[in-house]
Amino acid sequence: MEYRYVGGTGLEVSSLGLGTMTWGRDTDELDAADQLAEFAEAGGTLIDTAASYGDGAAEQLIGSLLRSGVASRDEMVICTKSGSRMAGGHFRTDASRGNLLSNLEQSLTRLGCDHVDLWLVQRPDPRVPLEETLEALVAARNSGKVRYVGLANYPAWMAVRAHTLLQASGALAGGLAAVEIEYSLLNRSVEREVVPAAEALGIGLLAWSPLGRGVLTGKYRNGVPADSRAASAHLGGFVAPYLNSAAAAVVEGVATAANGLGVAPLDVALAWVRARRGVASAILGARTPAQLHTALAGASLELPQAIVQALDEVSA
Repeated sequence: MEYRYVGGTGLEVSSLGLGTMTWGRDTDELDAADQLAEFAEAGGTLIDTAASYGDGAAEQLIGSLLRSGVASRDEMVICTKSGSRMAGGHFRTDASRGNLLSNLEQSLTRLGCDHVDLWLVQRPDPRVPLEETLEALVAARNSGKVRYVGLANYPAWMAVRAHTLLQASGALAGGLAAVEIEYSLLNRSVEREVVPAAEALGIGLLAWSPLGRGVLTGKYRNGVPADSRAASAHLGGFVAPYLNSAAAAVVEGVATAANGLGVAPLDVALAWVRARRGVASAILGARTPAQLHTALAGASLELPQAIVQALDEVSA
């Protein structure tokens, strides 16, 4: 497993992160334990979760597994997110200072930890001034309950403004450590503004859904498998945007590259993301231990430049 620093900070993470969006809902305790054990054995360190995942069930499960010794807390880098929850089938965002700090306390209780290594605001809240949201980040960091702070799913201009305000105020001299954002061969929109902004300011990138919500594995080339996310009632809408002809052309390009290299399509898709500018870690949200095992097997793959160029062109 390769290790990288997050932006200009001293926070070191594995280049593949373990996503837990399905834990406690689609991934039960036994499968989660198998995933965490294999991830740790492979040298993985970054566990990515959120208070909203399973309405707290994912954090609860992580805490239980760490307490039972499946992996060592001291060797894991825990990243959690606050400020969003499911209500009536939709995300409800509240990035107010009070709610964020309450969310953090609840997350720490579920995780059974006295601190998290990286704490992110999960999404922007248009009702709350950015300055108020940043006050929560400063308060949490100064309390010692978080080591580094950042944002998730924020547009570039807001991340830049947040970073600048934090540095200018002197309240958090290092500014933001990380921005977590969707990034894959099926979604390269971050390259327009987020990537260059993060690079200029020394902010690290955490790429979620590097497999294009599972589509880049090639599992949907001949239809929708009955046991897939696209076939489920609660995740079907999450996958649907990438089940179109434009995405299919990219998937075929990935499959062609994989055949030529003698690897799986997901290995190619992950290797492409890991090699992009500023990416500290690609967060893999495997639903089953088998899916994670396959991904970890190709964690050291480096793509030949000719294949990178071809993938860049087909996905441009």
